Amino acid sequence: MPKGYLIAQTIVTDKEAWGRYVEKTRPALAKFGGTPIVRGGQSETVEGNGFARNVIIEFPSYEAAIGYARSPEYAEAKALREAAGEMNMTIVEGV
Repeated sequence: MPKGYLIAQTIVTDKEAWGRYVEKTRPALAKFGGTPIVRGGQSETVEGNGFARNVIIEFPSYEAAIGYARSPEYAEAKALREAAGEMNMTIVEGV
């Protein structure tokens, strides 16, 4: 079964609130088997507009990634994030 990947591009406007959001995502990540493989770090947009911060989280399956993004546990974290920045989030199936 192919793995699932959550790809998020973010602009953080309130670092403290964003930190609380990140902490609150941990139970949902554990529940759905999510492993961050990219979380911030050096990046360069070579085409398009891009965002300052990029995150990739690997899940055991596409379904697990969707489950994470739609879970009540993640919804609680998302509520903390909404006033702390902007995010584009995409779930993709691996090869």
